[in-house]
Amino acid sequence: MSHTVPSTTPGITTGGTPKKAALASFLGSAVEYYDFFIFGSAAALIFPHVFFPDADTNAAIMSFATFGFAYIARPVGAVILGHFGDRIGRRKVLMFTLLLMGASTFAIGCLPDFKTVGWWAPVLLVLARLCQGFSAAGEQAGASSMTLEHAPDNRRSFFTSWTLTGTQGGQILAALVFIPVLALPDDIKYTIGWRIPFWLSAVVVLVAFFIRRTLHEPPAFEEAQKTKQISKLPVADLLKSHWRDVLRVIACAFIAAVSTVFGTLAISYAKNVAGVDGTTTLWLVVGANFMALGTQPLFGMLADKIGRKPVFIYGALSSAALTPVFLLSLESGNVALMFLAAIAFFSFGYAAANAVWPSFYAEMFSTNVRFSGLAIGTQLGFLMAGFAPAIVAAMGGIQPGGWVQISIFTAIICLIATVAALTAKETFRVPTKQLGQR
Repeated sequence: MSHTVPSTTPGITTGGTPKKAALASFLGSAVEYYDFFIFGSAAALIFPHVFFPDADTNAAIMSFATFGFAYIARPVGAVILGHFGDRIGRRKVLMFTLLLMGASTFAIGCLPDFKTVGWWAPVLLVLARLCQGFSAAGEQAGASSMTLEHAPDNRRSFFTSWTLTGTQGGQILAALVFIPVLALPDDIKYTIGWRIPFWLSAVVVLVAFFIRRTLHEPPAFEEAQKTKQISKLPVADLLKSHWRDVLRVIACAFIAAVSTVFGTLAISYAKNVAGVDGTTTLWLVVGANFMALGTQPLFGMLADKIGRKPVFIYGALSSAALTPVFLLSLESGNVALMFLAAIAFFSFGYAAANAVWPSFYAEMFSTNVRFSGLAIGTQLGFLMAGFAPAIVAAMGGIQPGGWVQISIFTAIICLIATVAALTAKETFRVPTKQLGQR
């Protein structure tokens, strides 16, 4: 049964539950990025002591390698979860990804350490991390597809922006939970203390689960089922009819590396080159993410008024322009200036592209391949974000004067995303039923 009810306004479809879909998407992304942040922090500060031999000088490198394993699983998860998301429905797959993410994160908090089981400890950690990566591949794509298909035609960007706003909520929550853990005495921190943030993820998962389970499939997907437009092999149909859009999304998704520059590279540069203490840099991330909670929905609303492309391109170009400003502010020693630059760079620059991409990318695809197209395109593009630290470090970016290399790298990926966006069609006035049609 379709839940779509015609609106009195031409070209606008109602009948979905966009607010509930947006809330469920917000919480799902919050779970994902809560995990992302605590795992990254633990990989840097905790796991070398817990999961690897203390005498092994490569413990830190091996610990960071466990972080990267998620990016190996993501493309695989994108293909598999995208297939089922387009075949059996967005809701069923999103319930699965939420529970898998929650179980994997909770399980990490239960793992035995190296002293207890030897090399089985890091093996189990990698297996749990692979499950997290597999789950993450379907979460944002499915949440964005579902929210977009529930939303009225004239407010799709606003409602889907909450998917990515959830990432800010997750990072803020993770930082607030992890900061007290770092203050614990070592004998507590490295035994029971570090496990608490992983266990607490279960609370967010349960809240998201009970909200998500009450959602019905989006009207657009139900209509596709009713008219027998569901693809038997979504990936095959995607590559046949939308391969250009997949390539376009991959290139546009390079923009995600800006968040890695802000949340990882800049922090490392601040500590190693500018001598900024870790607590200050962590609060810079929290402050900028907090401001983005307010700016991203506004950018989503703006994209519903003037289009996806101008807002996305503004976000890309402003990120390129503000990267050197932010990095040089870290060398100033002026904390107030650092906060202003961080907020300008992340909350008023990158946040524009971050808020708009869920609708911008999803609207390139028709309903029968939207989940697959969004999942595969973004996860392949996000590989740039995963490898950005290694690339920039190899360029000498974490050395004195490295702000130049980091800025050049950011400018290049932003330019690639901008050029790809310019080749896309503007879709903000296209009815949902007509999206992706050739």
